[in-house]
Amino acid sequence: MGTLLHAITPKLALPGHDFSSSSSSSSYYGLTFPYLNSRFQGSSSSTRLAKKIRVSADSTKHSPAVDFSDPGWKSKFEKDFEARFNIPHITDVFDDAVSIPSTFCLRMRTPVSEEFAGGYPSDEEWHGYINKNDRVLLKVIRYSSPTSAGAECIDPDCTWVEQWVHRAGPREKIYFRPEEVKAAIVTCGGLCPGLNDVIRQIVITLEIYGVKKIVGIPFGYRGFSAKELNEMPLSRKVVQNIHLSGGSLLGVSRGGPSISEIVDSMEERGINMLFVLGGNGTHAGANAIHNECRMRRMKVAVVGVPKTIDNDILLMDKTFGFDTAVEEAQRAINSAYIEAHSAYHGVGIVKLMGRSSGFIAMHASLASGQIDICLIPEVPFNLHGPHGVLRHLKYLIETKGSAVVCVAEGAGQNFLEKTNARDASGNVVFGDIGVHIQQEIKKSFKAISVPVDVKYIDPTYMIRACRANASDGILCTVLGQNAVHGAFAGYSGITVGICNTHYVYLPIPEVISYPRLVDPNSRMWHRCLTSTGQPDFI
Repeated sequence: MGTLLHAITPKLALPGHDFSSSSSSSSYYGLTFPYLNSRFQGSSSSTRLAKKIRVSADSTKHSPAVDFSDPGWKSKFEKDFEARFNIPHITDVFDDAVSIPSTFCLRMRTPVSEEFAGGYPSDEEWHGYINKNDRVLLKVIRYSSPTSAGAECIDPDCTWVEQWVHRAGPREKIYFRPEEVKAAIVTCGGLCPGLNDVIRQIVITLEIYGVKKIVGIPFGYRGFSAKELNEMPLSRKVVQNIHLSGGSLLGVSRGGPSISEIVDSMEERGINMLFVLGGNGTHAGANAIHNECRMRRMKVAVVGVPKTIDNDILLMDKTFGFDTAVEEAQRAINSAYIEAHSAYHGVGIVKLMGRSSGFIAMHASLASGQIDICLIPEVPFNLHGPHGVLRHLKYLIETKGSAVVCVAEGAGQNFLEKTNARDASGNVVFGDIGVHIQQEIKKSFKAISVPVDVKYIDPTYMIRACRANASDGILCTVLGQNAVHGAFAGYSGITVGICNTHYVYLPIPEVISYPRLVDPNSRMWHRCLTSTGQPDFI
């Protein structure tokens, strides 16, 4: 078994970063995905259609090419989709696994005691459970044409195809006895608003089920192997007020030991429920842990909670921390606006998070109403030339007297010197596009003898470290609760998310295939362009 880094290192060539390959497919975490590169190599409707035909995240189970001439292609596609999104269950491995009545029932407001481990005594049936056959519709817009803005079509005629995923929530039958559970929580990657909120709700919900043994693994996956790091006992008393602070009670880190070492540690500690909070790379590691546990025939539930401030997880409305990031970014944008507006020929530049996706920059620009130019990784741009950013900045200075630029950290990396350096998660270390734009503005205006006052603000670490706002607090609460419900229901190798305002369980491979990106033909990007008034910079 290779190292954890090997399991989670992304291999996807991101838009605007490297298009030297002529291959018609891309890979992510070692998996190959046809059509992905085509998304960024043309804007024709045929190209957009090609990239909509999804493939399985499991490289050994690619969906067969769809034959649209087959009258039954639609039903075949729906069956294939249902098979791909079927979530793993412990009964897949343990045929003799026995379910018991759920110990989660809100008729009794206090945590379950050992004498009620087989279920709460009640004279009435509690109608608060989710039927295992409940489903949520993944796509809710019926597009009539592939040329419609943001259209996601399966076939050239945009035929309506129903795609259903599993509804999240407590089940009437559970597959773990609370008194036999030892649950562990681990937070990986970088900081994100809401980590403590999720930890808190996982602990509280576990205690309501009746779990007594709950621990936190310190500093990400490395906490499984570092001898100097001891697991942290958790209880409602310990986590009661942690959501009032940013950061993570457990600490975070990138990278870690091998999958075998992690599972060895889980086996040694007696952990049979693992809750993993992290992004794409962390989820790839969680899926590898799930598979290793299955291979060893360990009755373990591994459940992920998507944590990415960039909002770049597939299939989900949003991830926790995103709303807070957009809200906190307003302070930086407003400061840049005031600096630019108060100076003679002032230009304010704000760099926001977004390695491969520009959701934060786009939404922060829309929310502020103070941005003149928004630059994101998904939309190529030129700095120089008749249609470049610098030419438009000159126009703004001449007509408005000031300008504010919002740029995502992953945008314009083709202008910077490439480096082979990578962080502990295997991500390429980016150059600072904000500093580069600042320098180019100064040089450009100096060359035409026009004075300019440029201020650059990078609020990244201020945003990451703050506590979750009310919207994210609610999202974190429900995600944490549903993660526990999923584990007790016997599901493993899953993640929990919000889809079309409903909470769902998704198989991990389907959400880590590649990063979710801003569609340059989407209505939201068009709204952003309407707000900024910027032209195409090509």
